[in-house]
Amino acid sequence: MPDAPARSQEHAVTIYTDGGADPNPGPGGWGAVLIHPASGRVQELRGSEPHTTNNRMELTAAIRALEALRQPCRVEMHTDSQYLRRGVTEWLPGWIARGWRRKDGVLQNEDLWRRLADAVARHDVRWTWVKGHAGDPRNERADQLATAAIREQRAAAGAAAGKVAGAAAAPPEHEVFLRVSMTPRGGGWAALLRGAAGEEVLSGGLPPGAAATSNALDLAAAAAALEALPAGASVAVHTVSDYLRHGASRWLPGWRQRNWKTQEGGQVANRALWERLAAALATHRVTWPDVKGREVEELDRLAPIAKAAANGKPPSAGP
Repeated sequence: MPDAPARSQEHAVTIYTDGGADPNPGPGGWGAVLIHPASGRVQELRGSEPHTTNNRMELTAAIRALEALRQPCRVEMHTDSQYLRRGVTEWLPGWIARGWRRKDGVLQNEDLWRRLADAVARHDVRWTWVKGHAGDPRNERADQLATAAIREQRAAAGAAAGKVAGAAAAPPEHEVFLRVSMTPRGGGWAALLRGAAGEEVLSGGLPPGAAATSNALDLAAAAAALEALPAGASVAVHTVSDYLRHGASRWLPGWRQRNWKTQEGGQVANRALWERLAAALATHRVTWPDVKGREVEELDRLAPIAKAAANGKPPSAGP
């Protein structure tokens, strides 16, 4: 990117930024440390989003740091993201020349790249890559700010979920427990369905290949379990898969609104299975309890059943 015109009364500022999502994609946070050498003043910024990606948070950190400067400055920008540094210094001119497109198609995160280009144009910025988690105190501090922002985002989401859970006094009519297994012979899933009439176990598998991934198995298991339950029933689905739980409870509306594209413009993986699950979700009232870090006896019971399905044992029911 061409250097911005020299400015006679610039102020020097050193900035360290970091950002990420946990999981990726998932709740994200960003942090920035702004140092003003002339005064010795240090300013810290941070923020979060409920559903984002590592790259979007890296971009957001740089944008928000530059937008916080009230006048044109000489900026020493430090980042541990090669995506951010190379994007600005190597790739951005070509994207702009091609009408905000990459050589091979759609530019991901175009909205943020446009915003960053505008922010950079107001300053004279020099970009420096630093190795992450290598002991640089300012880089480590930016990482700490981003991590704290993610935690705050999760706490806020948990508080909101708690209010919803507290308002719903009635227990679910059905509970579903899901487990998947991958072996050299293929992938398998198992689901325990529990209701007033008792328990039922379903299992199924996917053949080896591109479709037989843990994520695809989680989706197949959830769809099959919900399809086996009465329409209109309230269901609590217990899964250790953040991909399934967050996708079903947070990401689906945005994907469908964008015609099954991610925020970055790429195709949603496992679209056919997500569409099948979306249809099942539409006919049930589903909640997704967080079981990460908890011992759930039902999930342990399902482990050998899922493994047997992965090894080709005929399932009792399948997707």
